[in-house]
Amino acid sequence: MLMPKRTKYRKVMKGRSRGKSFSANKIEFGDFALKAISAGRITSRQIEAARITMTRHIKRSGKTWIRVFPDKPLTAKPLETRMGKGKGSVDKWVMNIKPGRIIFEMAGVEEELAREALTLALHKLPFQSKIISQKDSNEVY
Repeated sequence: MLMPKRTKYRKVMKGRSRGKSFSANKIEFGDFALKAISAGRITSRQIEAARITMTRHIKRSGKTWIRVFPDKPLTAKPLETRMGKGKGSVDKWVMNIKPGRIIFEMAGVEEELAREALTLALHKLPFQSKIISQKDSNEVY
């Protein structure tokens, strides 16, 4: 699963996810892409599940790019623990997603197969997203 090798701080605050994505909002590498249309938070497990689903459906033909990296630690306290006694330990790694962010890209497969694979990956994600192609990627959401 994806996680950073090392970070400056072990635990960080959750922060706030407002506005639209101004970076990684256009297709750079492939022909088809999965674009977020609502805000959310994606974990390393969800990225891996979507990636496996896509690559299995296209039978490892073509190429896929993962355009997100979970570099924010999310902490959790153990179950049935009383309040207080500090912040919990790192539970998972996440990335805040803003509307307009490209999540995955794909190239080297036919349009129908790419759309099927990206649809299967879309169902693994916890926010709304849509499939776009290179020809209609000029629109900014």
